[in-house]
Amino acid sequence: MGSYDEIFRKSIEEPVAFWKEAAEAIDWQKKCDRILDDSHPPFYRWFPDGEMNTCFNALDRHVRDGRGGQP
Repeated sequence: MGSYDEIFRKSIEEPVAFWKEAAEAIDWQKKCDRILDDSHPPFYRWFPDGEMNTCFNALDRHVRDGRGGQP
């Protein structure tokens, strides 16, 4: 990780690399092969071929990892 300014700069200057790295922190049911589908501007799609369970990522994985009793 870096400072806020470094992270922000990367998100602006290298958005695909930034979001690819961020996606590594998510549990995917099916990992994506493409980070950004920009084939139909201005309609962009991030992680177009990936599948994830939002509820699992928001709650269940934290319980799985032993944080279920944390207030």
